[in-house]
Amino acid sequence: MTVYFLGIDGGGTSCRAALANADGLVIGRGKSGASNILTDPDTALKHIIEASEQAFEDAGLSPQLASSFAILGLAGNNVGDAVSYVTARLPFAKADIVSDGVIALQGAIGDADGAIGIVGTGTVYIVRQDGLLRSVAGWGFQVSDLGSGARLGQMVLQECLLAYDHIHPMTGLSEAILAEFAGRPENVVEFARLAKPGEFGRFTPTLFQCAERGDAAALRILETGATGINEALDAVAKLTGDRGRLCLLGGLAPLYPPYLAERHRLRLSQPLADALTGAVALAVKTYGVPDAARAEARA
Repeated sequence: MTVYFLGIDGGGTSCRAALANADGLVIGRGKSGASNILTDPDTALKHIIEASEQAFEDAGLSPQLASSFAILGLAGNNVGDAVSYVTARLPFAKADIVSDGVIALQGAIGDADGAIGIVGTGTVYIVRQDGLLRSVAGWGFQVSDLGSGARLGQMVLQECLLAYDHIHPMTGLSEAILAEFAGRPENVVEFARLAKPGEFGRFTPTLFQCAERGDAAALRILETGATGINEALDAVAKLTGDRGRLCLLGGLAPLYPPYLAERHRLRLSQPLADALTGAVALAVKTYGVPDAARAEARA
C-alpha cells in the first residue's frame, strides 16, 4: 500500500496543503481559499479537499485522499461542533484537526520548548513547556483576537464613520477607506453587517501604510492593536519565564514589531520553518508507519 501524509494549514484567508511520501519528504503542494471551519465549515471542507488534490497533482500523482493520513491545523478548531462536523466529512484514511497554532508552533520551534504568537486575520499564542502545550487567547473575532487583522479592519471602518460624522478629525486613512465605499457611510455599514473576519482584514495594508506616513488615526488604531498583543505576550512570558524561542508569525508579523513594547521586540527570533512544514512533521509523527511498511510503499 502506498502511504502518503498530508499537512494542511487553513485559516480565514487561504488553505495550504503539503504532501509527503512514506519517508516524510514533501513532494507536492497545493493552495485554495479560506478554511475557517467555524465561520463557514462547508466552504472550508471544499477548500481543504481542493488544496489536497492540488498537492497530489503538483507531485505528478492522481489524488489519493482515501489512502492519506492528515493533520489539519485549522482556524475555528476551538468549537467542538465545528470540529465534529468537519471531521465526519473528511475524505482521508485518518485525520486529526488541531489548532492552526499547534502546527505553527511545531514548524517554528521544532520539538523544543518555547512560544509563538500568530498575528494574522486572527490571533493566538501557543506555549510549549516541558512538552506540555498551553494556548493564550485565540477565542475568535467576536470576543477575542485583539490586535488581529480582523479587529484592526473593524476599527478602521469605525474610525472612518467617526470622521464622517465629524466626531474625529478626517485623516488620510479615513479618506482612503471612505473612497472605497464611494464616500457613502451606508455602504460601510452594509459591508460591516455581513463581513467575515478575512474581509475586515483586507483594510490592514492601508492602515499600516498610513501609519508609516504619520497618520494620527492610523497610529492610534495600531497603538490599540499593539496593546492587545503586548498584554498577550506578557501572559506568555509568565508561562515561559522568558525561556526558549519566541516567534511572531502570521501575515502581520513583519509589520507589528515597531509598534510593540521593547521587552518583547528584543526577545523575538526567526522561526525554524513555517506552519505547513509543522503540519507535515506532525502528520508523520502521529501516523508514521513502520519501516517494513515504508519499504513496501517504496517497492
